[in-house]
Amino acid sequence: MPAPLMKIETTPTLPKSADVVVIGGGIVGVFTAYYLARRGIKVALVEKGLIGAEQSSRNWGWCRQQNRDARELPMATQSLALWDRLAAEIGEDPGFRRCGLLYLSNSEAELEGWARWRDFAVGAGVTTNILNAEEASEAGRTTGRRWKGGVFSPSDGTADPSRAAPVVARGVLKAGGSVHQMCAARGIETQVGRVSAVVTEAGIIRTKTVVLAGGAWASSFCRQLGIRFPQASVRASILSVGAGAEGLPAALHTADVSVTRRGDGGHTLAISGRARVDPTPQQFRFSREFLPMFARRWRSLEPGGPHGWKAGHETLAKWKLDAPTPMERNRILDPRPDQRQINETYRRACELLPALKRTAISNAWAGYIDSTPDGVPAIGEVEGLAGFILAAGFSGHGFGISPGAGYMIADIITGAPQLLDRAHYGPERLLKSVWGKVADF
Repeated sequence: MPAPLMKIETTPTLPKSADVVVIGGGIVGVFTAYYLARRGIKVALVEKGLIGAEQSSRNWGWCRQQNRDARELPMATQSLALWDRLAAEIGEDPGFRRCGLLYLSNSEAELEGWARWRDFAVGAGVTTNILNAEEASEAGRTTGRRWKGGVFSPSDGTADPSRAAPVVARGVLKAGGSVHQMCAARGIETQVGRVSAVVTEAGIIRTKTVVLAGGAWASSFCRQLGIRFPQASVRASILSVGAGAEGLPAALHTADVSVTRRGDGGHTLAISGRARVDPTPQQFRFSREFLPMFARRWRSLEPGGPHGWKAGHETLAKWKLDAPTPMERNRILDPRPDQRQINETYRRACELLPALKRTAISNAWAGYIDSTPDGVPAIGEVEGLAGFILAAGFSGHGFGISPGAGYMIADIITGAPQLLDRAHYGPERLLKSVWGKVADF
């Protein structure tokens, strides 16, 4: 079942040329197009389905610094500042609020890990409040439980996944860019080793710069260009309940279940990290690269079914530019949610927060979360193909850091001074060994 999504009208006519073409109308793609358009760049955003219809509307909506990988923390901090300004810039609310995020735990090991992260984050200027047992139990009083401790990150917040990408796409239009839904990009033409055009199902757009923000489709698209981009996806299932549970924290994480207040007064419920691995040709192709990650997460991952194989987003097939592609045969990835997990999530949530027993499940959905082997996105120009910029593999973190990612990509394209260090994000690192040590945080 599709997640709730605001629908928008977009540009009916494809331009013959553009300074930049952004492929993919998820949250990263729309922010990239938005910041380019605001700088006076002629940008065209093409989306095979609807703006924000895949993972960008299927996530929790958290915009956090807390517990970020050290490599992503500066981008997370900048993103929060950009989220702050967005409603005033566009004149429309994406649902962002700095409501603070609350983490509660009875695990000494988990609490020690949060304390270590706090010590690291202080040096980065991030405020994170460690809660003792009394403070945590008071903050989590609606659970009716005693807690050993917790964390409250007051400057973090949430945005509305059903509105955010469509609102930003409207911002692209207001800034002079064009947005094209139901318009799949089939491939790229090149001249002398450089991008020269994007071939879409509706026609050709001449351009020298392309940003591929294709989410779970990015690796199969790169394969058409002879680019080996290791990427794997897992299928995560979450649900929403209607209004009726009052007084709950705006955003609460525990090991058992996480709860987020929605703009309609209801709540989104999920179990952090729980997902199914649907076998696909691409999963087998990159199995060696992803073995360490899957081994670390084996307690929360379960074998899936044929959903991913049938969806076509992780195909190894080559397609033609003058015929329908897998993206046109499957406009929106809408995998079946894991009903057993949905039932378990609702049960856990009602046990944790008894007020939720007054609500009923209003919707349930699943989405494919695409990852890189080291859990950090690949952002930057791909060596060997001038003008082709990859922005994919956000590993479940893309929604919150998407403004910073889009802003950084706009900096790369326009040659602006860099506010963020790009070294950690370069796609070229994924061609190196993945067996080495990665950051602790």
